[in-house]
Amino acid sequence: MNKKYLFSALVLGSALVWQSCGSKDGSKQQAAGAAAQGEMAIPVSFGTVSQEIVAGLKSYPASVVPLQETEIRAEVSGYITNIFVSDGASVSKGQALYEVDRIRYQAAVDQAKASVEIAKSTLQRVEKDLARYQTLADKDAIAKQTLDNALTDVSTQRSQVQAAQAALVTAQTNLQRSTIRAPYSGVLGISQVRNGALVSPGTTLLNTLSSIDPVAVEFQISEKEIAEFSAYQSGRSSTEITVALPDGTSYAGQGRISLIDRAVSSSTGTISVRATFNNAQNILRAGMNVTMNVTSNSTVEQMIIPFKAVQDQLGVYNVYVVNDSSRAEQRPVELGTKIGDKIVVNKGLNIGEKIVVEGIMNVKTGAKVVENAAPAPAAAAAPKK
Repeated sequence: MNKKYLFSALVLGSALVWQSCGSKDGSKQQAAGAAAQGEMAIPVSFGTVSQEIVAGLKSYPASVVPLQETEIRAEVSGYITNIFVSDGASVSKGQALYEVDRIRYQAAVDQAKASVEIAKSTLQRVEKDLARYQTLADKDAIAKQTLDNALTDVSTQRSQVQAAQAALVTAQTNLQRSTIRAPYSGVLGISQVRNGALVSPGTTLLNTLSSIDPVAVEFQISEKEIAEFSAYQSGRSSTEITVALPDGTSYAGQGRISLIDRAVSSSTGTISVRATFNNAQNILRAGMNVTMNVTSNSTVEQMIIPFKAVQDQLGVYNVYVVNDSSRAEQRPVELGTKIGDKIVVNKGLNIGEKIVVEGIMNVKTGAKVVENAAPAPAAAAAPKK
């Protein structure tokens, strides 16, 4: 019995000693864990700065503008006696559109012609008189005053002929202007007058004529894009210019950059750009609001990062770069064209650098970051017995 008690005492003492040592080791592990929790690594998703040839798409609000548009107004006064075309008609250059009291202006031409003939006949008579007086004057057969009067009459009558001829030109011009013709080929709008309407020169609007083929589409770009679009205009860089119509469909034809305005707006920092499109079917109509799509291919490889990696802070763009110590450093970047879920970086990063893509809301400069492990697949439920 004593041996049994002695053995039990030894076992119990060993257990107490082991428990005491184990408690000390556990405390050390908990302390180490607490110290480690003082700077926990933030789980994030990483990405890498890469480079590639990119095809970018930029969209701009735009409007259709005719290359030529003219308000048709009367140049002479009178009543509209003829309208030769219907509203909205397509017309050719020189085609007659309206007629203003032509009979009246034809009569004025006829009268002016008669005045010219009368002035010429009178001039011939006084010239003959002058010739006779000159012969008599050479013989001292008439007074010198008579010869001087004859010379004056000839000079005066020559002026009368010139005045009559000028009046004839004016009458002929008014006759031509009484028939209003199209200054170029295009499409008319709705006529603002009807037969019998009284019109005044320069004030009465008759109609509006617009050219339709080709047609222009104008839009605004940032002053930072001037160099890019100048390269498109000159052909140094390739691009595709297309238009989306108001109903969302795409216009079949492609355009070209034909003009960049002379100056940047000081208030908006933008400049007007004009693209020209063929428009034989008159699908692009003056004043239409469309969307200009500019697709371009870079000639050299450009830096690309996921767009989700970019932070926008009041127009200043930043990216978190991960250094060799797995710490995040915030770095400002200059962005370029957005391509889908990626974006071009013009300045601020280097090829191959590791960046934070997801989880940036939890990251601060200098924070330690770690790759976020993919979630483990859920364990299958045990079958019921």
